[in-house]
Amino acid sequence: MLLEVKGLEVRYGGIRAVSGVNLEVAEGELVCLIGANGAGKTSTLKAICGLVPANGAVRYAGEDIAGAPVHTLPRKGLVMVPEGRGIFAQLTVAENLDMGAYAHGGGDPGPQFERFPRLRERRHQVAGTLSGGEQQMLALARALMTRPRLLLLDEPSMGLAPMMVTRIFDIVQDIARQGVTILLVEQNARLALEISRRGYVMESGAIVLADESRRLLANDRVREAYLGE
Repeated sequence: MLLEVKGLEVRYGGIRAVSGVNLEVAEGELVCLIGANGAGKTSTLKAICGLVPANGAVRYAGEDIAGAPVHTLPRKGLVMVPEGRGIFAQLTVAENLDMGAYAHGGGDPGPQFERFPRLRERRHQVAGTLSGGEQQMLALARALMTRPRLLLLDEPSMGLAPMMVTRIFDIVQDIARQGVTILLVEQNARLALEISRRGYVMESGAIVLADESRRLLANDRVREAYLGE
């Protein structure tokens, strides 16, 4: 397994946000983690990356990375696109991409401009002036500049118009087809399950269901709680 998480726990003061989470992602998989707001999905991703204190085991590519300095992970190929995109709003598009390539001493943005033609058109534009969809494209492109082996995506469709959501999910699928392993946290459960191979369902900080995505799409509990049926 490329990523193995066992017994993960996250607390904020006296509140336990994540409780005993076990999950795994194999090389080349696109796996989703779905659940309601406040279920603990984002805290799980942040704990995997070391952005919040946590207990439990986190192994990436066979290495125990629990407690590893956060800045060392991109060099190992573990990269996260956070909820809210996390772009450098005062820098230009091109400068944001340069920041993504920093871990490897620089890189050619050409392939990302081919993938995201709109970013090529706006490469000299200040990132904070981009539309929400363009900012999400930039966040993805910047992450890809790090040459990720495992990409953690946190709510990539948040705040986007339906047409842009479709575009972003097409891009995510394309990234996966090119061999990047993806763990996707997404509130749009239907879309997440439709593009992923396997899925985990999280409630109140714990994993309550885990199965192939096609089976979760047909699960009555999932359909009622997360698919609006």
